[in-house]
Amino acid sequence: MTIQSPCIDICKLDGKTGFCLGCLRTRDEIRGWKTMSDDVRLAVINERPGREVMLRIETQAQAMQAAQETQTS
Repeated sequence: MTIQSPCIDICKLDGKTGFCLGCLRTRDEIRGWKTMSDDVRLAVINERPGREVMLRIETQAQAMQAAQETQTS
């Protein structure tokens, strides 16, 4: 059985984490998906929850920094 791509056609990479905002894969993982074994694909998919947390933390940090910059201006 082939593990399907988690792509949801929201293809934009976050500059800080390097994760796609849609599927939470890295650029290298996206490029290599077709040649990955199902075991590796499954490992990438299983990392999604942790990556989502990292992306959320980074997004919140960026928002807080922007708010602080606005207050000091």
